[in-house]
Amino acid sequence: MEERSAVIPEGHSKPVGRYSPGVSVRTGAAARWVFVSGQVAVDARGSLVGPGDAGRQAIEVFARIEQVLAQARGKLSDLVSLVIYLVNIGDFPAVSAVRNRVLREPAPSSTLVVVSRLVETGCLVEISGVALITPAERYG
Repeated sequence: MEERSAVIPEGHSKPVGRYSPGVSVRTGAAARWVFVSGQVAVDARGSLVGPGDAGRQAIEVFARIEQVLAQARGKLSDLVSLVIYLVNIGDFPAVSAVRNRVLREPAPSSTLVVVSRLVETGCLVEISGVALITPAERYG
């Protein structure tokens, strides 16, 4: 039996429109899939963090992803897939350095997409992800 629930961390800015920062799906087993909506570098008040600095924005984005996963009782190491959206391909080295610092092996699959603009003005980076959260006793 499938169970779905919204994952909304305390202190996150309110979503604009009808979506959740994350959705947790239990599919009958103890494991849960968590789908993390695209996160951008805004604080709880909706103010941009790290204007003009893609590396600083990536730090904030991964912190927001971590908050969503923690609310679902997961962690960054549970990520199995990421999609990274950049406004400028020249920012890739800074964003990649942050990704390499915060993620551990085995690293999730990752897709990079360069876009002309993100919805939030001033945002240079947006990242969405999928995590598989498994009870600790199931890990080798």
